[in-house]
Amino acid sequence: MTPLVSSSPLLVQAQEPLTRAELLADDPWWLVLVKAIVILLIGPLLTIFLIVWERKAIGRMQNRPGPNRVGPGGYLQSLADAVKLPFKEQIIPDTADRKVYFLAPVLSAVPALIALSAIPFGPEVSIFGQRTVLQLVDLPVGVLVVLACSSVGVYGIVLAGWSSGSPYPLFGGLRSAAQVISYEIAMGLSLVAVVLYARSLSTGDIVNAQQHGWYFYLLLPSFVIYLISMVGETNRAPFDLPEAESELVGGFHTEYSSMKFAMFFLAEYVNMVIVSAFATTLFLGGWMFPFVGLDSPLNKGWLPIIWFFVKLFVLLFGFIWLRATLPRFRYDQFMKLGWKVLVPVNLVWIVAVVSFRTIDNWGIKIVVGGAIAVLVAVTAALSVDAKQPVRTDSVPVTGGGYPLPPLDLKVPEVPERGAARKRRRRVAKTSEHAQIGSES
Repeated sequence: MTPLVSSSPLLVQAQEPLTRAELLADDPWWLVLVKAIVILLIGPLLTIFLIVWERKAIGRMQNRPGPNRVGPGGYLQSLADAVKLPFKEQIIPDTADRKVYFLAPVLSAVPALIALSAIPFGPEVSIFGQRTVLQLVDLPVGVLVVLACSSVGVYGIVLAGWSSGSPYPLFGGLRSAAQVISYEIAMGLSLVAVVLYARSLSTGDIVNAQQHGWYFYLLLPSFVIYLISMVGETNRAPFDLPEAESELVGGFHTEYSSMKFAMFFLAEYVNMVIVSAFATTLFLGGWMFPFVGLDSPLNKGWLPIIWFFVKLFVLLFGFIWLRATLPRFRYDQFMKLGWKVLVPVNLVWIVAVVSFRTIDNWGIKIVVGGAIAVLVAVTAALSVDAKQPVRTDSVPVTGGGYPLPPLDLKVPEVPERGAARKRRRRVAKTSEHAQIGSES
């Protein structure tokens, strides 16, 4: 008797491998809880590590030891700071709006801890016999979720500056708002090319789409613009203008101390981790090992977590290197870089990428040549505009383009009016009488 062969599409569908979203949907509640706890701990643990690493790396670059007292080699300095901050005196200004003042650090820290939930850390694995993916959620719009979480944190900074009731925090909050508006646009535009190539807004799909080539060299202009934008987005040197010590004392957190200041500190470093993990996912192949396919043993099991964190630490070291190397930008230079350079170049690049995806091979060559010509023209126009001399008919100009009065400037004499003339005569008579009295 011959066995019956079923051609039911349900059986055929059951034999197909499950997608990332289907695997995550089958996760039991305890596994979701474990993943959530681990993701919430990644940010604070990396913050503890980054503080020591940054101090020691900058100390080595500047020929000084860095922290070397707390623990072996000074590696417990972050733990000492974590113990010290809660016990510091808490000072609240009398002019502060107390409710908003307390809410602002929470608004900065909580979204930063949530954003890592959409980042894929590895492929399919087995945890206690349960097949799953090393990711908490794989949303169809995961890219937008990460962008939203990294952008909401600025509300905490703005509210902190406003609620402190002090001018310097207010200036820092306003700077941060303008900074995010400027560089959020450039960052969002740099992701358009990635979405066009991957044809998906899911972070997991974007990683899988890079198995034949990473986007950091296929979409090099987008990668460079994203790197610049992520430094401006996180308020890190040389773009740390909202908390410029030389101008604003401490910026938006001048009036904060104790644990509230620690939450701002935590939010800054967790945001560094988020934008670096996002860059790894979008441009550096995510958890994939370079130059091998998804079927390679190097991209199976738990090994890809190592590749992901190696790429993450390379980008984090870039933050440290910039802080130790470059001076702080002037604010007008910073705004000019965002609005006059990054955004226009990004728009031209998006047009070129759209052309790549829609025109045949011969047309692509023409478009590439045209895009290069447009970029050269835009760069030349910007450089010519920057080199235009400032009119110096009456006032000389310094090297920075800011006019200063001449050294031999003579202030014109203003004719005295009636009240001023009478007051001068009265002073002269008084001094004359005093002189006569002293002589007698």
